[in-house]
Amino acid sequence: MADSGIAVIGAGVVGLAVAARLAPRHPDLVVLERNPRHGQETSSRNSEVIHAGIYYPPGSLKARLCVQGNRLLYELCEKRGVPHRRCGKIVTASVESERPALETLQARARDNGVELQRLSAAEVHDLEPHVSSVGGLLSPDSGIVSAHGLMDVLLQAVREAGAVFQPRAELAGLERAGGDYRLAVRSGGKTETFTAERVVNAAGLEADTVAALAGIDVDAVGYRQHYCKGSYFSVVPAKAGLLARLVYPVPGHVSLGVHAVLGLDGRLRFGPDAEYVGRATDYRVDEAKARDFAAAARRLVPAIEDKDLAPDISGIRPKLQGPGAGFRDFVVAEESGRGLPGLVNLLGMDSPGLTSALAIAHHVADLVGSS
Repeated sequence: MADSGIAVIGAGVVGLAVAARLAPRHPDLVVLERNPRHGQETSSRNSEVIHAGIYYPPGSLKARLCVQGNRLLYELCEKRGVPHRRCGKIVTASVESERPALETLQARARDNGVELQRLSAAEVHDLEPHVSSVGGLLSPDSGIVSAHGLMDVLLQAVREAGAVFQPRAELAGLERAGGDYRLAVRSGGKTETFTAERVVNAAGLEADTVAALAGIDVDAVGYRQHYCKGSYFSVVPAKAGLLARLVYPVPGHVSLGVHAVLGLDGRLRFGPDAEYVGRATDYRVDEAKARDFAAAARRLVPAIEDKDLAPDISGIRPKLQGPGAGFRDFVVAEESGRGLPGLVNLLGMDSPGLTSALAIAHHVADLVGSS
């Protein structure tokens, strides 16, 4: 008999959402996290935006799980008192040549079941007088959330269900053994093993490493992740009140573009950019980027001057698409087809992973129930 029914690898927002969903039915569940606390990597180093689901190809997991996750996230925030605000978002065209992209984005959103309001330049100005625009789209269901507040609530739910959260526990080995999985866990200089009937790999930046430990050729199956760093610059308090909503440019090829991010604490930031960094996890923000950030900020809000910006945080996103590559969807895969029944791999959990987390958890629960 296995020591645990389910082991969840990783205690970021996705791993905690999965654990919170599964723990009531599996109180012997164990969550392993290599860091001293939960949510110290990608989950806490992002825009904290609640996305509506307007960007992603219709039918994709990112589209479906974002739309579902948006609804579930607002419901949980209201029920459990997680700090959040449904502030809305404007996607603005700064020049005439970007107008067709707004039409394309609105059509895609409609296919995903998300309604956007088309705005003229005057209507954008009425809502956001400091935004430069020749027209835009209003997403009323976009918002912001306290990522830490959300993760604290999810971890509390995990513990209340009787499950075990084990920090400072790095997975060193994972193999199929006698119908179960044997996990080798390194903690405090010692390595110990335990067994689990099923394993959910929600290891974020190291999800491809965990998949490889299980014996999967990550390059052959398209599971190799690429680290994409995004930096943010904060705006001086005197200009933090220039905006009442999130403001985004027309999205680019690699990312949604440097956008205006509101904080629940009243701060205004611009970011993130997109810089592929190999497997490096250096979170320092390069001050030399300030001029480029100021230029990007001025395309949205002309009143922003170079002197108004200061380096803020950065985060690293695990993308399945490498530099110059096209769209890649989330991977949420039960691996019976690869001879690993009961192993569920979650890879490429970049944006909109935070918004989608609760819906991903529902999806994983369905997979675990059928494995």
